[in-house]
Amino acid sequence: MSKDSNEKLYGLQDLLIDEFINRIQSGEASPSDLNAARQLLKDNQISATVTNNNPMANLVSMLPFNDEGVDRVASR
Repeated sequence: MSKDSNEKLYGLQDLLIDEFINRIQSGEASPSDLNAARQLLKDNQISATVTNNNPMANLVSMLPFNDEGVDRVASR
């Protein structure tokens, strides 16, 4: 791949990331936007660790992991 093509791909990725950030921060992100942002993070091996008092811990505490018959998949 040429240097110019790589620069274009990186530029496109930057624009896409900026668009996801803007939509999420504004509250206008649709479920498909959130899923695409999640997939972009996954495809680029971006992950988060659950620790006390971080956004991931807040998300885990809101999900129904303690419901009867539902296995706990994450812990704080």
